[in-house]
Amino acid sequence: MNRLITIEGTIEEIIFSNEVNGYTICDVRHEQEVVTAVGYMPFINVGETVKITGKWVTHPDYGEQLKVETYEKMLPETTDAIEKYLASGIIKGVGPATAKKIVKKFGEDTLNIIQFSPEKLSTVKGINYEKALRIGQVFADQRELMKVIMFFQEYGISSTYATKIYKTFGENTIEEIKSNPYRLADEVFGIGFKTADRIARNMGIDPASKYRISSAIKYVLSQAAGNGHTYISDGKLKEHTSALLEVSIESIDDALITLVMDKAVFVEKENGYNKVYLSAFYQAELNVCKRLVELSNLCFEEEKDTFDKLMHDIQIEDKIILAERQKEAIREALVNGVMVITGGPGTGKTTIIRSIIKILEREGHEVALAAPTGRAAKRMSEATGVEAKTIHRLLEIGFAGDDSNLTFTKNDSNPVDADVIIIDEMSMVDILLMNHLLKAIMPGTRLILVGDVDQLPAVGAGNVLKDIIMSGMLKTVKLTDVFRQAEESMIIVNAHRINKGEIPYLNRKGKDFYFMPRGGTGDMIKTVVELCCTRLPNAYGYDPMRHIQVLTPMRKGQTGVTNLNIELQKALNPSDKNKSEKSFREYLFREGDRVMQIKNNYGLRWEKKRKPYLEGEGVFNGDTGIIQEIDQEEQKVVVLFEDEKVVEYDFSILDEIEPAFAITIHKSQGSEFPVVVLPIYQGPQILMTRNLLYTAITRAKSLAVLVGSEDALYEMINNEREALRFSGLADKIRKCFIEYM
Repeated sequence: MNRLITIEGTIEEIIFSNEVNGYTICDVRHEQEVVTAVGYMPFINVGETVKITGKWVTHPDYGEQLKVETYEKMLPETTDAIEKYLASGIIKGVGPATAKKIVKKFGEDTLNIIQFSPEKLSTVKGINYEKALRIGQVFADQRELMKVIMFFQEYGISSTYATKIYKTFGENTIEEIKSNPYRLADEVFGIGFKTADRIARNMGIDPASKYRISSAIKYVLSQAAGNGHTYISDGKLKEHTSALLEVSIESIDDALITLVMDKAVFVEKENGYNKVYLSAFYQAELNVCKRLVELSNLCFEEEKDTFDKLMHDIQIEDKIILAERQKEAIREALVNGVMVITGGPGTGKTTIIRSIIKILEREGHEVALAAPTGRAAKRMSEATGVEAKTIHRLLEIGFAGDDSNLTFTKNDSNPVDADVIIIDEMSMVDILLMNHLLKAIMPGTRLILVGDVDQLPAVGAGNVLKDIIMSGMLKTVKLTDVFRQAEESMIIVNAHRINKGEIPYLNRKGKDFYFMPRGGTGDMIKTVVELCCTRLPNAYGYDPMRHIQVLTPMRKGQTGVTNLNIELQKALNPSDKNKSEKSFREYLFREGDRVMQIKNNYGLRWEKKRKPYLEGEGVFNGDTGIIQEIDQEEQKVVVLFEDEKVVEYDFSILDEIEPAFAITIHKSQGSEFPVVVLPIYQGPQILMTRNLLYTAITRAKSLAVLVGSEDALYEMINNEREALRFSGLADKIRKCFIEYM
């Protein structure tokens, strides 16, 4: 049996490194020889001095190697080693040139200066006092971070996630997690209950611990919320929790009672059926009901003769002819405190909004427009000629927490200053955001909600628009007629046909909707890439990076998002020696790549570097942009978003962005693209649904091109299945109205 040996040396070359799990192959200079070491050594850099303990093994191709069992970073001692260490990029902001100047100034005392007297670095040319202190802080953080990485390595946590954990809990990370490992699941994005539970079990926490069971209950409810549910039945909750933990139902009952007493969860009883909510979602549903009832209680007078004259004047001025249903929608919006307008593309929603705004502004009312996403707000602004904001911007974010802990500057004590608030793309609004919105609307304000109820529901929990309509208690006008101009577009005609379960018209000459049959997956991918790179740009002049968006139903598989992004990147933004790159997980980010923010980050700073110069906080799920710069020395990725916001991403938060040459249909909600390219293929019935296809097609403004299987297309059209969402909003609205009456 090989015995353990320990060597100490300097990293000369890193041959391979997996940034996710830290597995590394590197050459280490030990005394007069170079040793190849293999094993889990996260965050090591060329030039660092390491002490490695392991066993000699013989690789059939590469010969003798040292298989690492443990390793420890050592601070280098010679000036050459110190310079190489600093030049490796270990300290953000210090590259080879700066490292050379620092070591020339301080020699073998360099690391002591950085650690104990970093302000002295400001005597080096090119380093100001602020940067000197920052270098010292980064060095100290790196030392602490390594302790955290080594601690979590024992539990199978990658160096990437260990870094996120350290950023969350700071220098007391290890003590905090030892005292309560389940905080990982609650507070660190990307770490779930199962990972936290594995760590807790390895630390010896009792499997029957009430805290463990309580954490599991919250996890199951959070997972349900992630799937769109605001509640699940107590039977399902116990079933899932019991299977997750392998504990008895009785012990789950005890923990659930404690959570109810602590108001962490809420149980609503209805006809012998118990609905279990995380408290944030229960309170949100309750508050939304009460606010809607209060706002809808307000009625306004509008004389018929006066209204008829308004309609006559509007039509003359705007050179339009309003249908009776459109006039009805406008009238109801003028006389009701809360009003819902729903309809598909081409049914005149935008014309109605423009008319409502014009009438109300003439009467001296202050009108505010908003939508859930930046893209949707921009579209609303362009369509109406009036500035529209994201709902988050309208409410003014006040705290950089997660969605369930959001606070806004605008609330019940500091409401939005407007007489009328119009919200577009309401199908995207989840229950938590709706709650915050209604809190900030003062009694007496008119609220007009506009959206397409047949589109996919919000990514977050709840089914707000559909529930409001289903309650039957709030005035709703459903637009069904497609107007003559819209009938010229096969995109709109086919969207409505698909929504009714009818076969779309394919490949009508001179139109904007095409289907390209392709047999195999390889042919489908090849055609999608050709369309984006050459065929559509050459035929129509579209810019692949700005005008063409590939949408796909799934993430995995050859025609899923991950693989399509790899193939499209090769064609649209190939490797170039002048383009910096950064490998992260399964992605290779490259300067020039199109990327998307995939979670709300309310504290991420942005600035606009063109007039008017602005800065602020908040980058949101679905925002897209182009990578302008990847700075290896500063360890950051700079992204220019479509609304001219420039955002710097530290390497440690790269899990918040992903390539966006192709995106899922779900991620496209609220957006509109000049061209949509959509691969059509066989997939799980739960995903390949009519409303998914309908949503994808309605994202196209000028051209929609479907590529793939005609059989799969017809199957999607015939698949009326919609993922069931457990939401209590409709019932609560009915009860609130009955109680109020």
